[in-house]
Amino acid sequence: MQFWDIYKGKKVLLTGHTGFKGSWLAIWLKQLGADVYGYALAPLSDQDNFVTCDLGNEIHHLEGDVRDGAKLKKYFADVQPDIAFHLAAQPLVLLSYEDPVNTFETNLMGVVNFFEAVRATASVKVAVNVTSDKCYHNNEWVWGYRENDPMGGKDPYSASKGCAELITSSYLSSFFNKADSCAVASARAGNVIGGGDWAKDRIVPDYFRAVKVNEKLMVRNPFATRPWQHVLEPLSGYLQLGALLYTEGGKYSGGWNFGPEDTANYSVQHLIDKMLTLDNSGGYITPENLQKPHEATFLKLDISKAVNQLSWRPTLTFDQTVEFTVKGYQDDLAINDASVLLQSRIDQINEYTAKAADKDISWALA
Repeated sequence: MQFWDIYKGKKVLLTGHTGFKGSWLAIWLKQLGADVYGYALAPLSDQDNFVTCDLGNEIHHLEGDVRDGAKLKKYFADVQPDIAFHLAAQPLVLLSYEDPVNTFETNLMGVVNFFEAVRATASVKVAVNVTSDKCYHNNEWVWGYRENDPMGGKDPYSASKGCAELITSSYLSSFFNKADSCAVASARAGNVIGGGDWAKDRIVPDYFRAVKVNEKLMVRNPFATRPWQHVLEPLSGYLQLGALLYTEGGKYSGGWNFGPEDTANYSVQHLIDKMLTLDNSGGYITPENLQKPHEATFLKLDISKAVNQLSWRPTLTFDQTVEFTVKGYQDDLAINDASVLLQSRIDQINEYTAKAADKDISWALA
C-alpha cells in the first residue's frame, strides 16, 4: 500500500498528461488503482513517453488546449474528478524567448482556466498546481529558496511561473478559503530528469540525441548548477501532498518545494561526466564565445517545509538519480515494444518505492 491507498478507486484528472512528468504521473496513478483522466495537447513527437508507452490505451485521454477554458470546464463536468493535478504548461526557458506570447497565455490563463474548472465542479476535493523552482526571484545566492520568498523571473518562462503562483494564491484566498472548500496547493520542483523526456533544449535529452547520431553535445553553460532530480522524486511529493490534502484539507494548502537534499546540487558538467561513466557512447564540447539568452547560473530549493510538515524527503542519491535516468534512456533507445517499455517504467517505480521503504519514508510505508 502506498500513499495510504488514497488514490485507489478515485477519479484523478491530469492536465498535461502527454508531457514528460504528466505521463509518468499517469503511469504511477494507474498503478495505485486510480481511474486516470487526461486533458492535454497532442504529444510533440513519436518519441514522447506518452506515445512510446502507448498510454492513450491505458488511461482516458482527451486532446485539448488549457487555453480553451470552456472545453476544459466541460471535461471536468463530464468526468466529475475527485482530485486534479495541473501540469499543462509551456515548460522551456529558451522557447519562452522565441514565443513569449504563447508562454504567458498557456502558463497564466491555463492556470486560471484550471481553477475555474475546479471551482465549477463540486466533486473536486483536491487541486494541485505544479509550477517550477524558477518561480522565485533568483538572486543566485548560495542558500535554497523557501516557500515564502518573493516570486519573480527575468525570462518569460520564469516570470510566467511566478505569475502562476500568484494566481494560485489569489484563488486560494478568494475562492477556496472555507472549511468545506476544495483543498488547493502548488508544488515547485527543480530540474527533473528521467527516461521518456525528449524535449528540446534540455541537457539530458540533448545528450542522448547526440548519442543517437554519434555526435558530441554542445554545452552552452557547463557550470550552471541545478537541483537535479529523477522524475519520481517530485512526483512522490505531489502524490503525498495530494493524499494529505484529501485527508486533512486546507491544513496543507499553499506552496511546497520538492527538491534534492541541500548537498545534491551539481553542475551541468558534473551531471554529464557522471552519465559518461555509465554510458560512454557520448561526449560534449563547450564552444567559446557562445551567444545565449540569460539563464540562471545557480538555483536550489529549501525543502525543509516538506520534510518537516509532510514527512516527505528525497529517496535517491545523486548517483542513483543519474543511474535511474541513464537506464530510462537506454530503455528508450533499445525497446521498440510499448508494453515492454511501459513495464520498464513500472519496474522503475517499484524499485524507487522499495528504496523509499528502505529509508522509512512515510508514503512508501503507508
